[in-house]
Amino acid sequence: MNLDTTDTLTPHAPEGLRPPVSPYGARLLHGWYETGRPAGLAEHLDLYGPLPRAAADGALVTAVEQSGLTGRGGGGFPTGRKLRAVAGKRGPAVVVANGMESEPASSKDETLLFLAPHLVLDGAVLAAASVGATTVHLCLARTRVGQERQLAQAVEERRRAGRDPVPVEIHTLPHHFVSSEETSLVNWLNGGDARPQATPPRPFEKGVGRRPTLVDNVETLAHLALIARYGPDWFRETGSPETPGTTLVTLSGAVRTPGVYEVPMGSPVARALGVAGGPTGRLGAVLAGGFFGSWLPVPLNGVALGRGAGVLAALPEDACGLAETAAALAYLAGQSAGQCGPCRFGLPSVAEDFAELAWGRPGATLLERLNRRLGVLPGRGGCRHPDGAARLAASALRVFGDDVLRHVRYGPCSPAHDALVLPVPPARPPKEEEWR
Repeated sequence: MNLDTTDTLTPHAPEGLRPPVSPYGARLLHGWYETGRPAGLAEHLDLYGPLPRAAADGALVTAVEQSGLTGRGGGGFPTGRKLRAVAGKRGPAVVVANGMESEPASSKDETLLFLAPHLVLDGAVLAAASVGATTVHLCLARTRVGQERQLAQAVEERRRAGRDPVPVEIHTLPHHFVSSEETSLVNWLNGGDARPQATPPRPFEKGVGRRPTLVDNVETLAHLALIARYGPDWFRETGSPETPGTTLVTLSGAVRTPGVYEVPMGSPVARALGVAGGPTGRLGAVLAGGFFGSWLPVPLNGVALGRGAGVLAALPEDACGLAETAAALAYLAGQSAGQCGPCRFGLPSVAEDFAELAWGRPGATLLERLNRRLGVLPGRGGCRHPDGAARLAASALRVFGDDVLRHVRYGPCSPAHDALVLPVPPARPPKEEEWR
């Protein structure tokens, strides 16, 4: 596990508070650099001070709005706007901290929860107090038993110390790709399956127990905890004006030291790859945003980190991007909830077409059929699962265009049969009982 950044922060904290300064510019991971191990509650309080007071008076909501913090789970929605929407509803609210991290190419949330659990819990209870919530639900993947045990100890440590104004409950959910979607979490917490639900109403209107519900990624909540301590101006001192702050990024593939790193938002992708030691050789492309992201062509020519999931996977020049994409699409097709036509029929058809393109003998009509299917797939599903898969497939056809023509003309290339670079799980559809 490699944790690093390249910028040194020059923080200016309001009201006399002085943020801790890491030699690597880390904010969320600062405590780990100090101790080299996960922070207990006492160490956490020594580093960051006591939990700030957060009342349902709108002060923290305003600070988050001014900070420009956006969601770090992939959607990139303004966090202050989500807080404001929930705080403006009637009745007691609910906060859901999303630590599911179903993206196979990402381990940033798992790393953050392991190294800085109390920063995430700070953010969750502060968000709850600011929107008038009486409960925090921390949702984790059922497959990570050690993570559940560690976080339960952290929650109990805080309970004994009487630190939290709002109780935190830990839940372990089925670990499927679409089970981390916010309506999946809400439906499961309401006693249903961990599958996306049609909207409206959105969770901020009627969520858990039909109460106004804030669903935020755990990294987003950790940033909120620092904004509550040091203010929005400090938060904006790194990153870009359009995308302020830092972000955690999982760097994998053809880089010298793969791992989770903290970098300024808006950093050039080439610079972000540099914090992992740089590429191991010539690159063919970079996957940005994970399996719902897009392939980026090289040279990267100043392309910056956007607001998607914090994933960069470097593909070596001698790998087959079409085979990588075909494997990812087969996995995504198997991981759909199977509740609507685009997921039941459209996505499997696209995956089959791509498999034929990567490993078979595609006929003259395959590209026409594939492009037609990709054109009608987005925007028609009950959730955004088909949209993300279509985006990945379309970017592959664009970035690997020369390879597409060679595959159509001559059949699969030799690297198409090599071991995959991307961490693609087996394409096994979940059984019906595995959604509960």
